[in-house]
Amino acid sequence: MSDRAVADELEVRNVIARLAQLADDGDLDEYVSLFTADAEWLIPGNHRIGHDVIRSGAVERREQGVTGPGSGTRHVISTISVVVAGDEATAKSYYQYYGDTATKPTLRMMGHYQDRFVRTPDGWKLARREAFPG
Repeated sequence: MSDRAVADELEVRNVIARLAQLADDGDLDEYVSLFTADAEWLIPGNHRIGHDVIRSGAVERREQGVTGPGSGTRHVISTISVVVAGDEATAKSYYQYYGDTATKPTLRMMGHYQDRFVRTPDGWKLARREAFPG
């Protein structure tokens, strides 16, 4: 594997990790900056397209105490596989979503993400994420 291919895979893996970290306890502008402007975020029963809609969904989840600072929740991402092909990449990763992390961590949901990334002048960005619970 070439040095560039290794660097590309590592950058994609870091985007996956940063998305989870920022959803839990980070700046939403930085969170949204990891998506392409026309990104699709498909959650069962909810299809979000574009920065504004993705950001408003994150704000809504924080206002409801579902995620974000003070919510006592964490996204744990694991078992990540990444395939880079030129300026596009796909990834599959497992997620676990925990609540009550400050007291007695409780698994609330698990499943996997199927992601598509594109290389941009600002680095790798998430273009499409579909969540599959279970």
